[in-house]
Amino acid sequence: MIATPSEASAQGPLTTAYDRGPTDVPLIEGTIGESLAAAAARFPDGEALVDVPTGRRWTWRQLRADVRRLATGLHRAGLTAGERIGIWGPNTWEWTLTQFATAEIGAVLVTINPSYRQHELDYVLEQAGLTAVVASGESGGQDYPGMLAAAEAERGPLDLTVIMGTGAWESLFAAEADDEALDRIAAGLAAEDPINIQYTSGTTGFPKGATLTHRNILNNGFFVGEVCRYTERDRICIPVPFYHCFGMVMGNLAAVTHGSTMIIPSAAFDPEATLSTVQAERCTSLYGVPTMFIAELSLETLGTFDLTSLRTGIMAGSPCPEEVMRRVIDEMNMEEVTICYGMTETSPVSLQTRVDDELRRRVGTVGRVGPHVEVKVADPVTGETLGVDADGELCTRGYLVMRGYWNDPEKTAEAVDRDGWMRTGDMGRMDADGYVQITGRMKDLVIRGGENIYPREIEEFLHTHPDIIDAQVIGVPDDRYGEELMAWIRLRRDAEPVAAQQLKAHCDGQLAKYKIPRYVVVVDEFPTTVTGKVRKVRMRERALDLLATPGAVDDVRADR
Repeated sequence: MIATPSEASAQGPLTTAYDRGPTDVPLIEGTIGESLAAAAARFPDGEALVDVPTGRRWTWRQLRADVRRLATGLHRAGLTAGERIGIWGPNTWEWTLTQFATAEIGAVLVTINPSYRQHELDYVLEQAGLTAVVASGESGGQDYPGMLAAAEAERGPLDLTVIMGTGAWESLFAAEADDEALDRIAAGLAAEDPINIQYTSGTTGFPKGATLTHRNILNNGFFVGEVCRYTERDRICIPVPFYHCFGMVMGNLAAVTHGSTMIIPSAAFDPEATLSTVQAERCTSLYGVPTMFIAELSLETLGTFDLTSLRTGIMAGSPCPEEVMRRVIDEMNMEEVTICYGMTETSPVSLQTRVDDELRRRVGTVGRVGPHVEVKVADPVTGETLGVDADGELCTRGYLVMRGYWNDPEKTAEAVDRDGWMRTGDMGRMDADGYVQITGRMKDLVIRGGENIYPREIEEFLHTHPDIIDAQVIGVPDDRYGEELMAWIRLRRDAEPVAAQQLKAHCDGQLAKYKIPRYVVVVDEFPTTVTGKVRKVRMRERALDLLATPGAVDDVRADR
């Protein structure tokens, strides 16, 4: 188990904001297929995968057998190592089998956001050079077969288009696994081979395809699982999307490297289905982004679920409000819950709290550097490493950094410098013990009358209001100050409306006057991505319309 301090902080208090993780546990220098084979050999009768909606279950022996059959079908359909195969759809058992089957033949799995519209699908098909797509049928209002047909009519047919659950899907399993052919393919694969392309959210311009290797994601899943202290007795409830690293790496690959059970509660996130699954399957670990945990904590039926089996879990994907973390520990029995920090381009996790960290560390930081990883806080202009407790840009380096953006060397060079440091775009500070706080996104910085304001600080404070269950703060244009702050808030069901003047009174004496939001908007939901991340870009767009609509926002309108 990974419990050792980082190499740098083990030498005593840090003086500069640089730290590196321990290296006593070696990196895995193998492929995903080899890791699955090892799990099947070590835990043949252990439960590997449970798909709750269909009631299907696999042991590790059965899972590998079905994965090898699917891999044989894909290979006989003409797909080879290095080809890009898209997967498009919500969380299903077919998704998981496809993830492992493509790895068996060395094909590069391109994970497509289930919510993509036609122009976004067309872009990924072209940019990644996809030759095949495995997709769901109609789901969640998305007509995957229809959109694929429209794309093929425009660009020409793919070599293979398979819709899960149809005859074409079943035909891939028609024959027994060709072990000789698969072993021959495996002999030519290496840990450094690209195996996955994940497209970033694309909040500005077109999304970029982060290209990740077996070595990147297999090790990241393993070390995240080590920090969570996973064994073959753990049962991981995975309501986060597989198309993102959170689901397929921190979920599926953490499980395969420890013999833990992967449990799919529903195709798309549903708070009641998730907690029902935890209860019925006696899950020991639960994943989610903060908005998911907030949805679960907000259920009127929360107290009726038996969550005593829970021990640990991961909250990640976006900054976690301290109050939410405390409630998860106190009300959901997740005493050993951890926070992970990272980005798609770093496989994704570079920092993680430890299960035995004192509470203030686990609710107030994103933890310490992971094994075989380096992190630093640098001046965003000069790149110079700063001192401890100074705000700067967080950068990371090590096995976890992507190979680059697919077919985009210019964007790759902007993100990863010549020394291998990945610029995260996040502002943070590191203390003398190596713990890191994320203070905001560089792009989220609000400059009001010359004062730099990081919304994260204000959001954390607004969460202390007894009637607010979630808060997001953005900057909006202002003729006098350049920018003003707007708070979007979600209230408890039985709460009285919160006006700007009330919020100002709550903040007075606690926040500097220039940090008190001028505008307040009460909403039922925030605009989010499929992974549950709040889309502040969309908020800013909608804010302009709200400000132009009389009475749509509450305005303090005081000269501060």
